[in-house]
Amino acid sequence: MDLLANALNQIKIAERKGLRTVRIEPTNKLVRDVLNVLKSAGYIADAEFSDDARGGRFVVTLNGAINECGVIKPRFPVGKKTWEKFEQRFLPSKDIGVLIVTTPQGVVTHNAAKEKLVGGRLLAYAF
Repeated sequence: MDLLANALNQIKIAERKGLRTVRIEPTNKLVRDVLNVLKSAGYIADAEFSDDARGGRFVVTLNGAINECGVIKPRFPVGKKTWEKFEQRFLPSKDIGVLIVTTPQGVVTHNAAKEKLVGGRLLAYAF
């Protein structure tokens, strides 16, 4: 079971239905990191974690900014000079949307990874 794919699918369905909040459970650290990146990029309004005996859950407040989001499987390795290829493949247009990537500095957007001149592995996309 891919918890990240499940979380992004729940967000996408809630956005299409026009809901303002969505509850995501079960969760893990990767889901938390991706939600924080989506929040900092402005695609979601808030992601509040509540701990319970089963591993916790997130209550995500949506702001209607996501048209499409999903995971990237397999998780392609990206070098610091090959971002353009994957931007063209997964994003609809230049400067629209973000690729979420895990790097040695943590989970960041592809723009932040390009600024830091690091590579990593692709996790997800959102636009």
